[in-house]
Amino acid sequence: MKEKERHTISNFKVIRYSSSNRSEWNHFVTKSKNATFLFHRDFMEYHDDRFEDFSLMVFKDGKLLALLPANKVGREIHSHQGLSYGGLILHKSSKFRDVLQYFSAILILLNTQEISTLHIKLMPRIYQSLPSDELSYLLFILKAELKKKDVLSVIEMDKSVTISSNRMEGVKRGKKHQLIIKEETSFEVFWNEILSVNLEQKHGVSPVHSLIEIEKLKQLFPEHIRQFNVYHNDKLVAGTTIFESQNVAHCQYISGDENKNALGSLDFLHHHLITKVFKDKRYFDFGSSNEDNGMKINEGLQYWKEGFGARTIIHEFYSIKTENVNLLMDVLT
Repeated sequence: MKEKERHTISNFKVIRYSSSNRSEWNHFVTKSKNATFLFHRDFMEYHDDRFEDFSLMVFKDGKLLALLPANKVGREIHSHQGLSYGGLILHKSSKFRDVLQYFSAILILLNTQEISTLHIKLMPRIYQSLPSDELSYLLFILKAELKKKDVLSVIEMDKSVTISSNRMEGVKRGKKHQLIIKEETSFEVFWNEILSVNLEQKHGVSPVHSLIEIEKLKQLFPEHIRQFNVYHNDKLVAGTTIFESQNVAHCQYISGDENKNALGSLDFLHHHLITKVFKDKRYFDFGSSNEDNGMKINEGLQYWKEGFGARTIIHEFYSIKTENVNLLMDVLT
């Protein structure tokens, strides 16, 4: 780096998060331009037995300026693998030069500690309260390697949403069968009788969150984690778990029983969520339809989401060699 720039960056202090920083971390998250409740320590630590936390905090003159939620695997650091998205969490006042300096200071620290690689999962723009694509540009300068792209299906709610005739036919079936939608605080029946059964049969996996974990998170974040169930003749037939942030209602889990098409249960439910419950949100995010580490898309699932008016945005994942930090030296002229 230029000598002047090196001197400027040396004024920053990057420390590893510890429990003594808990309240300061959480307060910063609430004031950030690009954070959601997923970055609150209560959320990050619900599965702390699975990850070696290596989150970083950037200070200057004792003032906290940026956060990097992360965990360590061997000699590599990851945007926290227990979270859907990550990157640098920034104060609303942060400008481009600030972000350049924060990220340079982080890479210098990691490189001096012989950590060779930083894996970053960028935050989709819909989750930002203000424009915050500085890191995306810096990854280009750093010659970061694109490792994965996921396709997210998103409705921009302030636009006129056109729902297809196929989806509306499902809504009509739901009305015909007198389906009932309830928001509930219990996850047990949905988890045990529908979601876990379907995931095991179709993909041989379990939900990312165990029943105990999702119930704990619901207690910690009652306004952000919401469960909507559909009943037919008092029997649970479908449900959706929503993670709600400031701008986005995100479908974390969607699942229905074997009669979902005949009953129209999932069409009926999501029409209700889009047109009534979350009609004032900026975005409704159905999440990814990807399989095979992003290389394939489940066509039927993608078609179903797009039937509600959802369209594609991209979620990107990168790897950076920390030794490439010197490539940031001539960005500013």
